[in-house]
Amino acid sequence: MKKVSLFLMIVFYTIAGLNHFVNPEGYIKIMPHWAPYPKLLVFVSGACEVLFALLLIFSFTRRMGLWCIILLLFAVFPANIQMMLNFFEENNKHLWIAIMRLPVQLLLIWWAYDLLKNPKIKRTRD
Repeated sequence: MKKVSLFLMIVFYTIAGLNHFVNPEGYIKIMPHWAPYPKLLVFVSGACEVLFALLLIFSFTRRMGLWCIILLLFAVFPANIQMMLNFFEENNKHLWIAIMRLPVQLLLIWWAYDLLKNPKIKRTRD
């Protein structure tokens, strides 16, 4: 089951990261107003998602990849809060989705952390 979970995580973060390059405007809209260079940050965070997903493929880089994903999820959390605030101010009918993203972000952090606890993940070599 952990292999399936790991595979799904690799696919998820690869697709999510690539989407930052395909649809940057969607991410730029939810960047906090205090964040400098929003477009650059969107591209950097997308590249990080892809890179960290690739780190999950190899056992000797997997732990580092999981820790990087956890840190990235904390780093982008303000964008999810900004999205919720934007939707609230716009009276957007999809506000509930923006609200649900917050606990989902916590679940994604838990998912990566749970994989870290797996003895097979802890190995340094195959």
